[in-house]
Amino acid sequence: MCKRFTPLSHDEAQDILDAFTEGKPILLPDKDINDIKHDVFPGKTSPVFLPDGKGGLILVEATWGFPTADGKKLIFNTRLDTALRHLASGEGMWSKAIEQGRCLVLSRAFYENHKTDKRYSDKSGKLIKQQYRVSLNGTKAFFMAGVFQDGRFSIVTTTPNNTMALIHDRMPLVLGPGETSIW
Repeated sequence: MCKRFTPLSHDEAQDILDAFTEGKPILLPDKDINDIKHDVFPGKTSPVFLPDGKGGLILVEATWGFPTADGKKLIFNTRLDTALRHLASGEGMWSKAIEQGRCLVLSRAFYENHKTDKRYSDKSGKLIKQQYRVSLNGTKAFFMAGVFQDGRFSIVTTTPNNTMALIHDRMPLVLGPGETSIW
């Protein structure tokens, strides 16, 4: 996944959690914010849902990305296959987060760089990969699987579906109806 997604605001996420908890219909405004100033990049915070230990969820603000051992970079995506290997072995960067810190990341859209299409940057004039904004038809928002630890989260990635395979060799693990409780 690329280094950018469009989250819901903290208040919108809280409204969704409250409606879900109270068994009310979940309503989102008919707006699609497609403005870079609303997007989240690694190192920035976003609302995420965590299990509350009682079968429900709580909403927290978390920083996107885990620091590398040298602290010079952030790892903001977690390959599902790698995380599951770490879970099985009990060792590795993702072992604790995948076992104890699964989270839900609510998003309107994510961005992905095309694997081959390129264009010239408006800012630098250099050739860069074409970036696409991806949302789900018929939905105003969707959940991506994440892992959480120590106030930080990472978005879980997986093999792309047929549509995304045309763009990139990975994609976020987008959770469909009923899959959030499994994650």
